[in-house]
Formats: sequence, C-alpha cells, structure tokens
Amino acid sequence: MFLVGLTGGIASGKSTVTKIFRDNGVPVIDADAIARQVVEPGRPAWHKIKATFGEEIFHAGSGELNREALGRIIFDDVEKRRLLNEITHPEIHRTVCKEVIKCFFLGHNFVVLDLPLLFEIRLMLNYIHKIITVTCEEDIQVTRLMDRSQYTEAEAKKRIKAQMPLELKCEQSHFVIENSGTLRDTEEQTLKILAILQDSNQHWKIRGVLFATAALLVSSIAWLLNYKYRWFNAN
Repeated sequence: MFLVGLTGGIASGKSTVTKIFRDNGVPVIDADAIARQVVEPGRPAWHKIKATFGEEIFHAGSGELNREALGRIIFDDVEKRRLLNEITHPEIHRTVCKEVIKCFFLGHNFVVLDLPLLFEIRLMLNYIHKIITVTCEEDIQVTRLMDRSQYTEAEAKKRIKAQMPLELKCEQSHFVIENSGTLRDTEEQTLKILAILQDSNQHWKIRGVLFATAALLVSSIAWLLNYKYRWFNAN
C-alpha cells in the first residue's frame, strides 16, 4: 500500500475532492477531523490546552474547545501557535499512523491522507508516494471563506495570506486539481488522477519489501532459537 497526500489552501475545495475519492471506494484519512477528535473533552491534548491557554477558550457547560476563540489567540502569535502544535501534532500523527496501518491490513492498495499543512510541517513528505494539491482562483477562495465562516473580505484575505501560497504547493505536487469551475470539472479531474493511482503497481513493491523484511525477521528469530536450543543441549 502507498500513501497519497492531498493538500491545498483554506476554502480551496479539498472536502469536495475527498468526497469524490470516498464515493469511489478510496479510504481517506482526514487530519482535520482527527485534530478535532484529539481535543475532545477529557483527552490528553484537551487537558494540556486547558493548562496552557486557560479555560476562557472552552465552551461553558460542554467543556468543548472553542476553536474560533483559540484561533484568534494563535493567529497572530507565532509562539502560541508553536505551543499548540507541540500539544496536538504528536497526537494527530499517532492517530494517522494507526489509521494507515488499519488500511494496510484491510488490503487497500493506497490511502489518501488529507493533510492541509503537508508542506508546512513536512513531517509526512518522506512517506508519501504522490501529492495532489487542490487549488482555485483567489477571489473564489475569498468568497467561499466569507460565506463559510462569516469573515469580512479583509479577514478572509488575511487568513489566506497567512498560509503557504497555493502556487508553491502546486509546483511541488505530482497532480493539481483546479477547483475554480463546476463540480463536474472537479470530478473529471479527480477521476483521471484516481485512474492513474489505481493503475500503479507501487503497492506491490511496498508489500513485497514488507513481506521480505518480515520473512527475514522470522527466519532470524528461528535461527536464534535453534542456536540457543543446540547450545543448551550441548551444555
């Protein structure tokens, strides 16, 4: 099994592409969804965030994290953003790895990792076989963000500018999906990429290496046990 990284910018349309993949039977691991899970009330990251940032960023009663309030705190503060990442990223990466292993044993040829900060964090880059970036025109991105999050135009542009430019992400990607047009256009682009991924034999190479490594490990353990058994009997 090989890994496909899916990234893009805020409001560029990644969720549309992930739905198309899922609708066609491709497993998708959503890092944003996992990020929400690891900060649920009572989880280790939830306790650490509370101790670091205080109780004012949590909803009264439910105890759930107020993501908008936290976002306002960390958006313009690099040090606080670093602290948050140190708390959440290890938990997110552990969960992603567990999900990847689960997909491997279920026999999937590849899995799509929805990683908004793939290029910014760079932690997963060495493990990913192909990268897809979803892009769109900036004015469309601004409009989507204003409609989705009720930002002003200035706030939306500020959020977009705070991210790595989509042009740079596209330059470092194997595939680019232009999501400025219709849903049909996006679907056609995604299905073409899916056909290429399905034709790849990379998953057989990876499975071959893993099985060969496992066989070598089992053989080594068997030889050691046999050696110890003969040594014990000789003495």
